[in-house]
Amino acid sequence: MFRLRTVGAFSWRMFQFRPFSCEPLIIQLNKCIDEEQIFDLIERNKATLSEKQVECAFYNLWQLQKQKTSLLKNVACVKDHPQFLTLHNLTTNKIKLMNDDTLVNVLYITQQFAVEAHDPLIQALVTEAWKRMERFDIKVLSTFSTCLADQHLYFSPLMGKIANIVNRNLETIQDLRLKSTILLISEELTSQQALAVVGAMEDMESRNSHLNKKIASVLHKHLDNYKPIELLKITQSLIFLHFQSKEFFVKLRKLLLSHLKVSVRPSEISILVCAISMLPSPHLDESAISRIEAVLPQCDLNDLNDFATSVLRWIQYDHTHMSSITGKQLKLLRKLDHYGHQRLQQSNNLDQLWEELKSLKADWFRESLVEETIAALQRLMDGINYINVAGIASFISRTNYLSTLLLDRIASVVIEQIEKIHPFSIFAVILPYSILNYDPPQRNEFFGTCMQCLHSHLGTLDPLMLVFLGFSLATLEYFPEDLLKTIFNIKFLARLDSQLEILPSSLRTRVQFRLMELNRAVCLECPELQIPWFHDRFCQQQYNKDIGSMNGAQLQISKMLAEVLGGINCVKTSLLSPYYHTIEFECILDKRKKPIPYGSHNITLGKLPGMYWESNIQIVGSSLPPGAERIAFEFLDSKAFCRNIPHIKGKSAMKKRHLEILGYRVIQIPHFEWNSMALSQKDARLDYLRERIFGIGKS
Repeated sequence: MFRLRTVGAFSWRMFQFRPFSCEPLIIQLNKCIDEEQIFDLIERNKATLSEKQVECAFYNLWQLQKQKTSLLKNVACVKDHPQFLTLHNLTTNKIKLMNDDTLVNVLYITQQFAVEAHDPLIQALVTEAWKRMERFDIKVLSTFSTCLADQHLYFSPLMGKIANIVNRNLETIQDLRLKSTILLISEELTSQQALAVVGAMEDMESRNSHLNKKIASVLHKHLDNYKPIELLKITQSLIFLHFQSKEFFVKLRKLLLSHLKVSVRPSEISILVCAISMLPSPHLDESAISRIEAVLPQCDLNDLNDFATSVLRWIQYDHTHMSSITGKQLKLLRKLDHYGHQRLQQSNNLDQLWEELKSLKADWFRESLVEETIAALQRLMDGINYINVAGIASFISRTNYLSTLLLDRIASVVIEQIEKIHPFSIFAVILPYSILNYDPPQRNEFFGTCMQCLHSHLGTLDPLMLVFLGFSLATLEYFPEDLLKTIFNIKFLARLDSQLEILPSSLRTRVQFRLMELNRAVCLECPELQIPWFHDRFCQQQYNKDIGSMNGAQLQISKMLAEVLGGINCVKTSLLSPYYHTIEFECILDKRKKPIPYGSHNITLGKLPGMYWESNIQIVGSSLPPGAERIAFEFLDSKAFCRNIPHIKGKSAMKKRHLEILGYRVIQIPHFEWNSMALSQKDARLDYLRERIFGIGKS
């Protein structure tokens, strides 16, 4: 949610000397009659300022501003004063020492001086307040909610958490300011405050039926006042919260249809249709469908995508409720396909095309237009430059479509224009090469140029981004030492831990997995760096349960492996390798390529040294008879390959590489081979497995 940025430096001024006073500093600060006197005291006492004195300095600076008329206020001059920067930097080091009231007051006053929300001090204050929220009294909570409102964080998880705290204490809250700052769920909420609250409740996944009904009643009262885009947000939030009220949704549907009858703008019509498609009864009459069809020639790709998403949702509703899919739905989808292809084929300006493409994610687009889109990008790829290169690279990552022409062009642009590319963009640029497992012709120059751009920013870039970047490079067998030493550093990991505490659980787990996978890759592929493996406990927590049931293809393979190898006791399923790679099937062949049954006295299975835990999943050991080999089998479904060609993607390629380093022979079974016509019969599949295992066909 927050992103760290460096603070710009300010030039220092000279001040006239003033006599030193023996009075306590807080008394001296309270006697100051202008900002220069306060700044003079800060300059002379900066080495000893306490957190209370910091708060007092901020308080008095703000009181002086409040006393001035609008013509005399000089907020910008105060913020740009060199001693304000001194106070700013001192405050950052005092945050942990502040009590709750001081913490939130300093945040409030700092924001009044127009310090931006992305400033490290504001981020640190908000982060610390987030950690303490559950213990805040209502007065402090009220001030904190005002600070968040000033940052326009109406829809953040923080607002959702505050709403939850307020709801738990609804009967005891008397604070009027809190009521007017989004959160007292009552009839006093304005239409916009109610909209903000329901968005925050969606963020926090509220399942409090009392709270949901209360906010819905406020929304119901204001429903006629909302614009189409706001009606869509209300619909999305209430559907997500599983709110049920026939009366509410009947009124909402009626209102949406009335807007639809008079609307003429394609973007607004697509918004209205999207909202209607989410309602319990999503159907449109002939006049509404005709209205959609009439605007299709004017629609850009975003509008077409929104319409298609709504129609597909409509079809899914009919399927779920055992209704027949009507011809008008399929006819509308065909028209959407036609206009989508036409718009892509007629595109002749990359900047205009990119404006329409950059936010597209829906299923219809992926299924119907990806190939045509890649063709359009290839046709216009001379227009790729330092401004759009990161966005286009990120878009390609989402398509899973391997276009070597586009990736080679992106690499060339990065090498040629790196001085104009922001360091924050490097991760997005590298991502498609990692996902799609592709090295451009100038591989070393390309990666080296990217890392050179990042080198001087490693200490200031977002820790999450660096972890994801390190993992992406590791999938490509590229391990820049300066990046790895930055990540695997106690101070960096402490920073990362602090950030993980405030992340949603799903994102937190994803980051932890990426750090673990990067740690594993470095240990296996760069042992010379001597970076320790420290993810045993995390992996034990994640894998101390069954890996999961096998799908149909995996069950088939398991049975046939037993038949090929001479018995079920010659095949192991659902194992973990050293460093916790999941292995679907395993067998062991002796030096004469004969299967060795598990349980034999000369095979060691079980825990690895140092892994002292109990689990119903075995972790394989390394002790084998002389000349024997351990074979790992992996069934690769469509997700393991690029969309357009049978080219294995980065994570699957890295897993194979790692297992081979650990001593396995890895047999990957692609879904398109296993499900091909050539292997449609059981005997053919058995021969396929024999050939992959023993190098022979029929026995």
